[in-house]
Amino acid sequence: MKPSSDDISKQLLADYPLTGTPLTLRLGDQLLALHTNSPALLTTIANYFSHIVVHTKTQQADIEVIAIDGPNPTLDLTFQDWPREQGKHGRKDAVIDLDGGRLVHKVRTGVMFLQRQRRPIAAGALSSHPNQLINFINSQHMNHLQQRGWLICHAAGLTAGDHGLAIAGFSGGGKSTLLLHLMEAEHACYVTNDRLFVRQQGDGVAMTGIPKLPRINPGTIVHNPRLRKLLSQCELDHLQSLPKAELWHLEQKYDAHINDLYGPQRIVEGGKLQDLIILNWSHDREEGTELKAVSLSERRELLHAIMKSPGPFYQNRQGEFLTGREQPKPPDYLAALEGVQVWELTGGIDFDQAVAAVHRNILASCHA
Repeated sequence: MKPSSDDISKQLLADYPLTGTPLTLRLGDQLLALHTNSPALLTTIANYFSHIVVHTKTQQADIEVIAIDGPNPTLDLTFQDWPREQGKHGRKDAVIDLDGGRLVHKVRTGVMFLQRQRRPIAAGALSSHPNQLINFINSQHMNHLQQRGWLICHAAGLTAGDHGLAIAGFSGGGKSTLLLHLMEAEHACYVTNDRLFVRQQGDGVAMTGIPKLPRINPGTIVHNPRLRKLLSQCELDHLQSLPKAELWHLEQKYDAHINDLYGPQRIVEGGKLQDLIILNWSHDREEGTELKAVSLSERRELLHAIMKSPGPFYQNRQGEFLTGREQPKPPDYLAALEGVQVWELTGGIDFDQAVAAVHRNILASCHA
């Protein structure tokens, strides 16, 4: 017999007193209320989501999330490792399906998440790992979108006026770096960093994102003057002394707060998607950076840079979960992206050349 999600809920809550006033967030057409036992954690999450905080006492939330900040839970349960996507290594998530939900254990941090349709719960050392709570909150909105026909893509997104542009790339390809370089244009607005949702709508393809800020590595910061304020001068000096290849592969994530870096009103929910760039370049190539139009139906191997599994937190409308063995279906992506002009960026990695090519070939009309 499966353990009951209600029984697990009681163990995770463990009689922690919740603060009196929840944090309410507007994620698209969905209101989410976050309840927690930690005022400090509530402040951290409010600062992160500052652009979508809602101050209301009259509107009822569509979903409530509970976050218990404390010692990592110790439960006498047998978890199964969640399969990693191709190219990903090491243990990340482990799951156990319950009667009425699923418990997800973050292997590296020990934090646990009870995913269910009513009052999902995050519990553990959340103040030490707030990004995992941020991801859990965004997972609820991702479920909401996918249950309404949106298709998940591993891509960043921005708008330039009425023009929507997505950027996908194979792991470590630099989509966040290119996105932030393109944000230098005054008319550019940020949509999302690496979870873009698309669907056919009206006379074109609509795109929307989740309120997840870019998570960038030192290599991105060092080569973008606007971002250097995220590091001390000592850190910058050390990083600039590293070999180019070592700096590029250095993993140390920083949140890039768009409104702080680029000014207010620079984040939008989405728009109409006209163009999609796939980064298929490399530091090992000596040839120049080139942007050329391609057909996804003729270059189906490029779909692997776009397709994304919904992951262990996804529930359909009936409350059912995936097993982790399902694979994204190329025909779904070809249908959802029909009408979008796809571009391939090849050659050696050069962001200055890439930005110039994007403005010349794609965004020139937006400046008119």
